[in-house]
This record gives sequence, structure tokens and C-alpha cells, in this order.
Amino acid sequence: MQPTVAIVDDEEALREAVVEYLNMQGLRAVAAANAQAFRDLIEGEKIDVVVLDIAMPGEDGLSLARWLRERHTIGIIFATAAGRQIDRIVGLEIGADDYIVKPYDLRELLARIRSILRRVKSAAPVKAQDQVAKTGKSLQIGDLMLDFAGRRLVSAAGEAIDLTAMEFDLLEVLATRPNRVLSRSQLLELAHSRVPGDGDRSIDIRITRIRKKIEPDPERPRFIRTVRGEGYVFVPTGA
Repeated sequence: MQPTVAIVDDEEALREAVVEYLNMQGLRAVAAANAQAFRDLIEGEKIDVVVLDIAMPGEDGLSLARWLRERHTIGIIFATAAGRQIDRIVGLEIGADDYIVKPYDLRELLARIRSILRRVKSAAPVKAQDQVAKTGKSLQIGDLMLDFAGRRLVSAAGEAIDLTAMEFDLLEVLATRPNRVLSRSQLLELAHSRVPGDGDRSIDIRITRIRKKIEPDPERPRFIRTVRGEGYVFVPTGA
């Protein structure tokens, strides 16, 4: 079956142009003019990815995304105005898979949609409400315990394992979004509230350091895995 993509935007001309383009590219595209129209649509449709305008009249895209994450497993791309970094960060915190800045190039949007469709297809099943959630005050990672409240990593013997503040922030972001592929730019914004510059490889450096502290074999990571061309995914079971 063709993957179904929903475009939720109050700009009629944009909705129609995007729907027409995606249909021409072999996807099945549908549209909704506002949040309520999309709520009605998804009750009768299997939607794989939704492109959500953040700044819609009435209920905005952020509120709609919260509702979606509680009820559906779906890829979410936020369309945000240029320069609105706070929108991107809040959107990623809610559980968006990606964002694109308006006005966007249709070819770039298509590439992002296809990337998310690949992630959804390859990712392990996970309940929507668990996508961004701390299951209690700590999390078991193999023989280690990640203590969210104390902001520390503890060995089986009860000894604290040294993590810098930035390493803890990055590990926390990954651990609270299990089985979800996160790009380097998403990790940089979520963990450090920064937009990456050209050639920024700071996330890769920190991932390497974290792996040396949590992985039985850092050269063959079980918990923090690289998804080539996409980013990183945290697998809580290590299986």
C-alpha cells in the first residue's frame, strides 16, 4: 500500500500544491485546514506521516502533536517559521521526528518524509505514550542505572560513573526516547538547545565517550546504535 501523508496547514494554496506534488511522487497525500479537521480525518484514515504547521489559527500544531503522541504512532514533521528556534525545540520535546522551515522546497520536504518512512519501517514497535517519558526516576541500562533525579550513572556496585553535564543531558534525551531514531541536529537542540553549524560533530564525540561508559563493547554498541545516514537510536534492552 502507498504510504499516506497528511498536510495540516491553514494556507489553502500551500496545502493544494504539496498534496499535488506528493501524489505525483508516488505517495498518497491528504489535507486538513485545521486541527479539528485533522482529528476527524485520522479517525477514519491510517496516516503514516503528518506535516504540521505550528502557527495555525485556533488549536496550534504543538497542541495537536501532543494529542497525537498520546493516541497514535505516526511520523510528525513540524513546519515552522524561519528564525523560530523555540518552536523547533518545543516541537522536538513533544516528540516530533523532524522539522522544516517555511517556505520550504518541495523536494526537501519529500526527502524528509521518505527518511521518516524508512525510520518508521525499521524501528521496533513502541507505544506512542512511551516515546518521550521517564519510566520512574531511574532507568536500567544493562548492569548500570541511570538516575534521572540525581543526574548520575551508577554501576552495579553502587559506584558513580563519571559523566559530564553535557554527556548526561545527551544520554537522558536518548534514554527517554527509546527506539526512536534522532538526527544529530535533533540531539543537539534537545540536549543542548543549540542549532548545529556546518561541520558540527560534537554529538558524535559525546556519543563515543558515552559508549565507552555504558557499552560492554564500545566498538559493537548495543544500547546506542548508529543508523547510517540518519542519526542514533537508543535500544533499552540492548537486544
